[in-house]
Amino acid sequence: MAKKTDPTIKLKARLEKAEIKLKDLHEKVKDRTSRQTIQVGKSEVVLKKAHHNPNFTSKSILTDSTWSFVEIFLKQDKSKEAEEALFYWEQARNFYEASKSLSIVSSPLTVYYCFLNATKALLKYKKQNFNLKHGVTGKRKDGQFVLQNETLTIKPKGVLSGLCAYLGEPIKNNEPAYTIKDIFYNLSFIHRAFQLTFPSPSYPELFVPIINPRYVYDKFRKVGWFETQLESEHSNNRTYGNLVGFGLDKKYDNTNFYVIRRNKTFKWNCRRNQPTSDSLTDLTRYHNKIRKQLRTIYGPNNLWYIKRTNLSTHIIDRSNLVLIFATMHRLSEMARYEPQALVKHLEKNHSWLLTEFINKSPLQFIDEISSEITGNDFRATGFRE
Repeated sequence: MAKKTDPTIKLKARLEKAEIKLKDLHEKVKDRTSRQTIQVGKSEVVLKKAHHNPNFTSKSILTDSTWSFVEIFLKQDKSKEAEEALFYWEQARNFYEASKSLSIVSSPLTVYYCFLNATKALLKYKKQNFNLKHGVTGKRKDGQFVLQNETLTIKPKGVLSGLCAYLGEPIKNNEPAYTIKDIFYNLSFIHRAFQLTFPSPSYPELFVPIINPRYVYDKFRKVGWFETQLESEHSNNRTYGNLVGFGLDKKYDNTNFYVIRRNKTFKWNCRRNQPTSDSLTDLTRYHNKIRKQLRTIYGPNNLWYIKRTNLSTHIIDRSNLVLIFATMHRLSEMARYEPQALVKHLEKNHSWLLTEFINKSPLQFIDEISSEITGNDFRATGFRE
């Protein structure tokens, strides 16, 4: 006599087949169109460099030098803060120009004073209080002339601590000492040079390149969020798994490349591209928070990266501006008081990496400071002298 099949088993099998068919049908009818980009008036809202008060509706300004643009910007503002900021900005420019004629051993001194005055210009214009001390100290550990023996510490009072306060990066009472090696690892614009200089599993890739970063919204739920794409070569579960706080947007096909989104959202109440004042405030706050996890590289193209936060060692939770300022201060000390030490560093295997930082950091720093002062984004034209 044939054994009867349990009816619950049959029912379960039928349900599983139905779920598979339903999933296939859902994939076929899935909306392939992109989500709506947030607009204010006729302008789309995309990611901006400035942490605070970015001009979301402005287009990128093409120029190989932001000095004159910022100067005119400050002159048009008749406030006392703008007048004081202009003085420091002009001082910064003078030091910048002077650096061009100096050797790589001497230039860190004038480059640092360029950074110091440019930072004062920002803090004065933004009404951010600061102490006139530098706000950072450095020293060398006993031993060889290697980057891990060069350390620096951010102090509670000074211009650098004022910059930290402006960026929302508070100074701890027991602030740790950072090594220049770890700082270089945490700077996006020399990260490739770092990887080539120190190829080691202890220093894995820290920055994930992204494409088309923008703010999108759901008009029915009245919420918005940050959305971006991963390059094809990085569109895999390994890379995606390294991005804390982000999820895969299942609205898209995600076959050739991944479209990811920040899990957190903000309120966005908007009719005919005219958002409420509360919505604009929420967007600005949201942007400030996500901007801390993103990095950019100055150049003719918009180059954006997500900085990984899922590593337990060598990570420094500080922005480019803070790390560049602090490192150049240490290098300026060497240039001023012990240039022979700087020469010894430039004779080591990390010479190219150090040279890349000294040469590229002025462009990166001034670009980011210019964006913070004006709220605009700048891009190099690509022309060469």
